[in-house]
Amino acid sequence: MAVNLSTPNPAELFPIAGVRLGVTEAGVRKANRKDLTVVLLDPGTAVAGVFTQNRFCAAPVQICREHLARTYDIRALLINTGNANAGTGADGRRRAISTCVALAVKLDIAATAVLPFSTGVIMESLPVERIEAGLDAALADAREDNWLRAAEAIMTTDTVAKAFGTQLTIDGAPVSITGISKGAGMIRPNMATMLGFMATDACVSYEVLEQLAKELAEGSFNRVTVDGDTSTNDSFVVIASNKAGHAEIDSLDTVNGRALKAAMLGVAKKLAQAIVRDGEGATKFITLQVEGGKTQAECRQVAYAIAHSPLVKTAFFASDPNLGRILAAVGYAGIADLEQTGIDLYLDDVHVATGGGRHPDYREEDGQRVMQQSEITVRVALGRGDAADTVWTCDLSHDYVSINADYRS
Repeated sequence: MAVNLSTPNPAELFPIAGVRLGVTEAGVRKANRKDLTVVLLDPGTAVAGVFTQNRFCAAPVQICREHLARTYDIRALLINTGNANAGTGADGRRRAISTCVALAVKLDIAATAVLPFSTGVIMESLPVERIEAGLDAALADAREDNWLRAAEAIMTTDTVAKAFGTQLTIDGAPVSITGISKGAGMIRPNMATMLGFMATDACVSYEVLEQLAKELAEGSFNRVTVDGDTSTNDSFVVIASNKAGHAEIDSLDTVNGRALKAAMLGVAKKLAQAIVRDGEGATKFITLQVEGGKTQAECRQVAYAIAHSPLVKTAFFASDPNLGRILAAVGYAGIADLEQTGIDLYLDDVHVATGGGRHPDYREEDGQRVMQQSEITVRVALGRGDAADTVWTCDLSHDYVSINADYRS
């Protein structure tokens, strides 16, 4: 059961001029489920991507990087669920390229103008023939208002489709933004077992879009973790169809650039947080705020130490205010000169620890009250400087083990 996450509202998913999505059931792994998506892009559309830092990255990630490096003229995305095409060696590359060629032939475009994406089971051969056989149905289904069906088609162990949108005005022109994502397990930044696709009709240069993709990922998808595992297939793609009609944004350091980034970052954060809210077996959504660090990097280091601690995560699941586990995680985060007497720990509005020990006014019943909530904020003040950062995570439940034990069955 996802934590305070409802099914997307179709009325809030705005069609993006120049971007059409088609979905079908190709039987990639299981019958009778949407598992193949095509995204068709009009000429002049700008595309940028951010991908996993896992060195054992999947074949489609390799191909995406190569195609984006070779051309600005990306005209289609091809997305399958049920099979990751990772850990498949040279054969996996050939199969990923084969699907690009098959779609390119049908669209009369270059194969390098197609970006492939896969998610699902690792170390199994991609069933190219099923994907190719499903292309006609997916293409026939393509339309601008198909975002919700696409969000459903990219799900694996997700329990809820993840899709959000927003609108703004730039120089008097209405601008729409819509994004979808998937992910529930093997979630850890850099990036996670997630696919994310966000499109806008804003007019943006290729160079700005590349910068925007990196900054959006850094402020959203690289701030979430479910289980500390960095996947082989993570991909976040940003699309600008350049159809809105305003003057091209050639810098993020302008009024229009800042407005567009703020709106897109709002959607990206919702997509990223939805992944945590739907974390496998999650019952709690936890915000980790670390402040008073010398650098943002050390604040994140502390936040991730807390977020990845099985002892901390299981305590949250049990609603057990065994908060010494959090202090222990802060202590082993790897900051050699950290002074425990300068650390303050808060659980929502409850001041738990100060000066190296329990706060004199802290009462266990206050901690218990907060721990029973479905959404909890942990705030750690390091007392070392002015830097701060935030990470979002969830608890670790019995269901997480069950879901992953049964994943291939």
